[in-house]
Amino acid sequence: MPWHYIARSMRGHPVRPPESGIARRKSIWERIHLDPWLLGLLLILMGSGLIVLYSASGQSLDAVIGQSMRFGIALVGMVIIAQFSPSTFLRWAPLAYGVGVAMLVAVDVVGDVGMGAKRWLVIPGVIRFQPSEMMKLAAPLMVAAYLNRCELPPRLRDIVVCGVIIGVPVVLTAIQPDLGTSLLVSSAALIVVLLAGLSWRLIGFIAALGAAGVPLLWMNMHNYQRQRVLTFLNPESDPLGSGWNIIQSTTAIGSGGLWGKGWLQGTQSQLEFLPERHTDFIIAVLGEEFGLVGMLALLLMYLLIVSRGLWMASSAQDTFGRLVAGSIILTFFIYVFVNMGMVSGILPVVGVPLPLVSYGGTSSVTLLAGFGILMSIHAHRRLLSR
Repeated sequence: MPWHYIARSMRGHPVRPPESGIARRKSIWERIHLDPWLLGLLLILMGSGLIVLYSASGQSLDAVIGQSMRFGIALVGMVIIAQFSPSTFLRWAPLAYGVGVAMLVAVDVVGDVGMGAKRWLVIPGVIRFQPSEMMKLAAPLMVAAYLNRCELPPRLRDIVVCGVIIGVPVVLTAIQPDLGTSLLVSSAALIVVLLAGLSWRLIGFIAALGAAGVPLLWMNMHNYQRQRVLTFLNPESDPLGSGWNIIQSTTAIGSGGLWGKGWLQGTQSQLEFLPERHTDFIIAVLGEEFGLVGMLALLLMYLLIVSRGLWMASSAQDTFGRLVAGSIILTFFIYVFVNMGMVSGILPVVGVPLPLVSYGGTSSVTLLAGFGILMSIHAHRRLLSR
């Protein structure tokens, strides 16, 4: 402590030691409620995705520019969302959930059909979007808002209520049909319930109940969905039909070897043997052109993002914040796991894009909106701790 502060203290004057420069002046990141480490990792991931997309899209600048614009819009949305406090998300969760369910009902009535499924709402001349993407955030927010009012760990009655909250959007999404998105919506919301502190006995009971419902699920699946499961079990049974995607993707990944064939030099992708190479199967392009090293680098990037997100979630100061933050980052991990699993042949093909790498707008906006909520929870934790 400087001598003049000591002198004032000896004369009986109250003395408050000077705060450090860090305490007195907030950094730019604190003022805009963003985490620089997580933001930097996301930007590197998106930049890498654009490089792979250029090759996967047949060297289309239009695709890269379009995806860059979507990323820009999603980043702006993330920054805006990060400015709201977690209490705002808590208050607005029921409204967001209700609007999302209403839009899913509207899809069933007046939705736009594409690729044999009715999944989109169209505002003529303005936008075409999938309301089911919104439920990947609205459903876990609603479940977390409900559990925030309950005594934890949740009782059976609370779990039943959560099951209803989850079941409504999942059923409405599954009948579009969109099995992949319905599974992601259900997993995002179920993670909230698990993080609330279920006993292992109850988890086992729910798992057994789910296993008992598999035959019912099978009977209600569409023919193409059943075929995907059968193809997963034996892709060689129809190598020129339903097994084509898996065979070509695993061939592309395997042919890349250790270092890959080089950017724009992939044969499976550039000669168009690989289907959906700019969306669901884009990681096969990366594996063929950048090899095992490139895929490990991408996995490391995802691991760093998930690790940073889990640390941010663990430091949340209230129940709602911990449940929502944990759900957001673990759902992101599930995205990565499911996409890589289906492309490598260890999971059935369910149409899940690779986060922030695959071509697409609605998914990117949803993901970055989730990261905006995560950063808000973390930033306001710092504000409350001052």
